[in-house]
Amino acid sequence: MAKESAGTAISARAQLLFKTLVERHIHDGQPVGSAALVEASGLGVSPATVRNIMADLEELGLVMSPHTSAGRVPTARGYRFFVDTLLSVEPLNEQQVHRLMDELVPHDDLSGLLHSASTLLSSVTRLAGMVMLPRREYSTFRHIEFLPLSDNRVLVIWVVNEREVQNRIIHTDRAWSSDELQRAANYLNAEFAGQELQAIRSALLEELRTARDSVNSYMVTAVEMAERAFTPPDRPDDYVLDGQSNLMEYAEMADMERLQRLFDAFELEQAASAQGVQIFIGEESGYQVFDGCSFVTAPYSVEGGTTAGVLGVIGPTRLDYERVIPIVDVTAKLLGAALNNSR
Repeated sequence: MAKESAGTAISARAQLLFKTLVERHIHDGQPVGSAALVEASGLGVSPATVRNIMADLEELGLVMSPHTSAGRVPTARGYRFFVDTLLSVEPLNEQQVHRLMDELVPHDDLSGLLHSASTLLSSVTRLAGMVMLPRREYSTFRHIEFLPLSDNRVLVIWVVNEREVQNRIIHTDRAWSSDELQRAANYLNAEFAGQELQAIRSALLEELRTARDSVNSYMVTAVEMAERAFTPPDRPDDYVLDGQSNLMEYAEMADMERLQRLFDAFELEQAASAQGVQIFIGEESGYQVFDGCSFVTAPYSVEGGTTAGVLGVIGPTRLDYERVIPIVDVTAKLLGAALNNSR
């Protein structure tokens, strides 16, 4: 049987046995033997029949034997088949949704709100929760200030989305006086307050060309400072993470060095362009370090339905997908709503 035909080649009995095997492995993380499957499935077939079916599933690449004469465990391909074909996900009931709403603590600042969402995900799922910071281009610029520092550095203090304050130090080619920086800030506040950062970046290019062709030196200063301030740093901290210690409860993920490589390698940005919940399982993510791991993600949106970022959980491939998927989905919707209320 060809692997590509796995979805149509498996009988209803084999699908039930496979589903039982996956659920047992999710629960205890151990290989599942034929005798255990006979008892758990309630099919009334012999262990020999189960072994034959397991051999067929192994040929399809859905299960494997980690040790000689041991039971079998699902592969990443097997978990993908389980999630796409056999999993039945029920939406959270009203009581569960209200519990999540109560635990997503409101904050006046963006950082506090994102940390609250990350903590919520990790505490409810007992996995690691990760939230990508909202994309800057969907933020609305309100006010900016520049303060001169030593060594050709400038402290940028700016307000976006009504009350979100961000601080950043930028490095310049020369020292700037307080008066120069004040005039630059006054110009930017007068010209661009209320506009989205994406639109401001486009306007800056034209402004810079016009300013350099004129004798308006303070305008050149303003645009050059804005270009530096509005350009993200080379290595921004673009996500918040909570609950890493939860993963230590899983034997297959109890390597902190590997976990750090895992967090460093995963880019939530790749999930931000998708609609709805996305599930990345093991090596199908394209990174070897992700073998044995799964990510469940969902985008969160700002006003108008524009995707601002993405959040999710990280765990072993044997995570409880049926429970985790609706939690991630609802948390993304709640975070989007909270962000809209703060804009």
